[in-house]
Amino acid sequence: MATVDETISAAAARVRTAAGDRIADMVEAALHRTLRDTITIGDDGSAFVITGDIPAMWLRDSTTQLTPYLRFLADCPPLASLVTAVVRRQFACLAHDPYANAFNNGPTGAHYEPGDLCDDPHVWEQKYEIDSLSYPVTLAHKLWRATGSTEVFDARTHRVLHRVVAQLRLEQRHDESSYRFERPGAIPTETLARGGRGTPVADTGMTWSGFRPSDDACTYGYNIPANLFAAQALLAIAEIADVYDDTTLASEALGLSRELVNGVETHGVVEHEGKRIYAYEVDGLGGVLCMDDANTPSLLSLPLLAPDVVDTEIWQATRGFVLSDANPYYFRGSIASGVGSPHTKPGRVWPIALAVEGLTGTPADRRRLLQLIAGTDAGTGHVHESFDPSDPAAFSRPWFSWADSMFCELALAVADDHPVR
Repeated sequence: MATVDETISAAAARVRTAAGDRIADMVEAALHRTLRDTITIGDDGSAFVITGDIPAMWLRDSTTQLTPYLRFLADCPPLASLVTAVVRRQFACLAHDPYANAFNNGPTGAHYEPGDLCDDPHVWEQKYEIDSLSYPVTLAHKLWRATGSTEVFDARTHRVLHRVVAQLRLEQRHDESSYRFERPGAIPTETLARGGRGTPVADTGMTWSGFRPSDDACTYGYNIPANLFAAQALLAIAEIADVYDDTTLASEALGLSRELVNGVETHGVVEHEGKRIYAYEVDGLGGVLCMDDANTPSLLSLPLLAPDVVDTEIWQATRGFVLSDANPYYFRGSIASGVGSPHTKPGRVWPIALAVEGLTGTPADRRRLLQLIAGTDAGTGHVHESFDPSDPAAFSRPWFSWADSMFCELALAVADDHPVR
């Protein structure tokens, strides 16, 4: 069995053979940096993970930051133990507040915005995002499948899994929910309309989300990629239920997964230039938003995050839409082109989306996009949140660990593509 240092060195060596010294050096540094600088082990043995330049733990980011390490778990017990510690903290967070998206390392009282309705000292921000429920579930499932260990499936996790299913079902009828989010004086993307309830929605079989994976407010309450990701996570819950011999949990999770997929098929698929594509958001009342966002779950990322519930033909047509000027957040510059987000300045491309484009594309796409991301780091050795596609020296977030990890995942995929001689 390998140590962490041996594992990372071996991975970097494979990347070096496939993609050259500079990219390998970036990958090796990023893999060490995430472990060294973002993770703190608590007195209870769980692990708190910051995003990089923000001292809070997002349930989404803390999962995606670990993505490139998952392939090593079977052969590197220390990494498996670390991921187990992160999953423990994630489920502790869900047990504390399943509506929150980001948490403090204890009851510090720190908040992104002190004026928010939620004043819980444990919670950095209480923006309800479906992926905050789905990512920890899928991470726990992947840990189990990679190692065979059921260590994280204790009584608390069992209770949380039931709560996840119940909450997703409750939010199928959002007006019956007590959740509200208001940020005084905020721009529209930072708060919810109608006294914190969000814009009106009809019952569609899908589950409601207040905010997108970008932390921006949803224009319409049913986010399609998030619903499909939740449907995939529910399949994972159904499998995990076997560990507990809980046939009720399995049945409820499978049933709800089917309802979400059926809701997407009925309300979330639209015509575009003669082809059926996934919308990004709908409300069931006629409101439809066709776009994609760099943050995952995105429409572009569905084969990675929702492989068992996505319709391949519809997704292929959707990919063509997303990577075109028809997507209002697809930006072109003299150096790069790719998907951006309304979360950052207009015209900015996100390396996360470039990595996803490569991971869902061909081997040639992966090589091209890996070189593009490495070549637009402005000489910093870090992968940034976003950059100007005509001037990569204009970027946001000097240290964004999620972007680092997606770059590493893409590089490792390129190494997988490279023939062994």
